[in-house]
Amino acid sequence: MNSHDELARCLQRNRISRRQVLWLLGAGALSGCASSPTGGGAILVGMSEDEEKRVDQQVAPQQFSQDFGPVQDAAINNYLTTVGQRLDAKAHRPQMPYSYRVLNANYVNAYTFPGGAMGVTRGILIDLDNEAELAALLGHELGHVNARHAAQRQGQSMVAQVAIAGANIAAAGTGFGSLVDIGSQLGASVLLSSYSRDNEREADELGQEYMVRAGYPASGMIGLQQLLVDQQKESPGMLQTMFSTHPMSSERRDTAKKLAESKYAATNTRDPGQERFMDNTASLRRLKPTIEACQKGETAMAGKAYGKAEEQFRFALKATPRDYSANLLMAKCLSIQDKDAQALEYARTASRIYPQEAQAHKMVGVLALAQRDPASAYTSLDQYDRLMPGDASITFLKGVSLEGMGKRQEAAKEYTSYLRRSNKGQAAEYSYSRLKNWGYLK
Repeated sequence: MNSHDELARCLQRNRISRRQVLWLLGAGALSGCASSPTGGGAILVGMSEDEEKRVDQQVAPQQFSQDFGPVQDAAINNYLTTVGQRLDAKAHRPQMPYSYRVLNANYVNAYTFPGGAMGVTRGILIDLDNEAELAALLGHELGHVNARHAAQRQGQSMVAQVAIAGANIAAAGTGFGSLVDIGSQLGASVLLSSYSRDNEREADELGQEYMVRAGYPASGMIGLQQLLVDQQKESPGMLQTMFSTHPMSSERRDTAKKLAESKYAATNTRDPGQERFMDNTASLRRLKPTIEACQKGETAMAGKAYGKAEEQFRFALKATPRDYSANLLMAKCLSIQDKDAQALEYARTASRIYPQEAQAHKMVGVLALAQRDPASAYTSLDQYDRLMPGDASITFLKGVSLEGMGKRQEAAKEYTSYLRRSNKGQAAEYSYSRLKNWGYLK
C-alpha cells in the first residue's frame, strides 16, 4: 500500500475524500500518517520531524525573548539542563535536539516547542519543592514532544480547513495556497495554544513514566499537580500554565496519585531530591519577593490598575534594583500612563543589565522616538534587529528613525523593505506615501 492509500485510510474518520487527500499531499500541506512514537497507533501529522526542528529554530527564540529571555544565571540553567537530560534520555524520541532554559518571566508556566526547545518561567520554579516535582514538570512537556502533539494539531488544523472549504475547493480544482500558508507560517501563539484534554492526559502519563524511568519517585507528579490546584484557587489570574485552559488539575492530580499508589508504588521510597533542588535554586528563590511583586504588578496592569501596578514594580525594584524583568515592566507601566521620559530611563537600565536580550532595546527605541530622539531610537532598534531579526514593525520604525535623522535614502530602503512584507495598515500607508512623495514610486 502506498503512502497516499495509508493517508486516505487515516483520514476516513475525518470524512475527507481521497481526492482532497491527494490535493493536500500535492500541495505539501500534510506530512501524512505516522506511527505514534509512544506506541499509540497511527497519528495524522502536519509536520515532519525535520520541520518540527526547523519550527523550533525559527519561532522559539522570539517566544523566549517575549518572556524576557533566559535568566542570567548559568548555574541554574545548567541545573535545569542536567535534570532535563536525565529525563529525555529515557524518552521515546531521545534523538530530538532538546534544550532547556529558565526564563525571566514571572507568570506560572512551562512550555515546549515541537522540536524540544523548552522554557520554564522563574514564576513556577520558585514554587516547586523538590527535584521530583521539577522532573514532573519537564516530563509533562517532554510528553507533548514525544507524542508529537503539536504536529498532530497542525495536521488536524489542515483537515479542518479542508472539511470547511471542501465544496469550494472541489469546484475550483485548486486553492490550497492558504493551507500551505498555515503550515509555513506557524507562530508561537499557534504552537503554544491549549492542547486537548486527551493530549494533556497523555502528556501527564508520559511525564510520570519518564520521571520514573529516570529514577525519580512518581509522587513528584502529585506534588506538581497539587501546586497547580492550590494556585488555581489562590491566584487564578496568574495561573497561565499548560493546565489553565482546561481546568482539570484536580482530576489529573487524582490520576497521578492513583498511578503513584499502584503502577509506580515501588518508586515512592526514592529520594525526591529536595536538598539538591534547594541548593541549586537558592539564588533564584532569594528573588521570590521580587518575583511575587512583579506577578501582582502584572495582574494589576492587566486590570488597568496602573497606579497599583507601579507600586508593585517599585517594591520589586527596591528589593532587587538590577532585576531585568522588573525594570522592563516598570518601563511598560509608565509608558502606558504617558510617562515616557521616566519609562525611557527604566528601559535603558534594563538594556544595560541584560544587553544580550532584545526586548529592552525595542522598548528604548520606541520610547526614544516618542521623545523625538531618532538617532538613539535607531541605535536601539538596530540592536534589536540584530538580536531578533525578522520583525517587520522594527523595519518600519527604523525607517521612521532614519527619516527623523534626515537620512531619506536609507529611510526609503527600510520603507520599501517593510512594504515587501506588509502592504496593509497605517504603517504600510505611511511607508507608501513617503516613497511616493519622495519620487521612489510613480
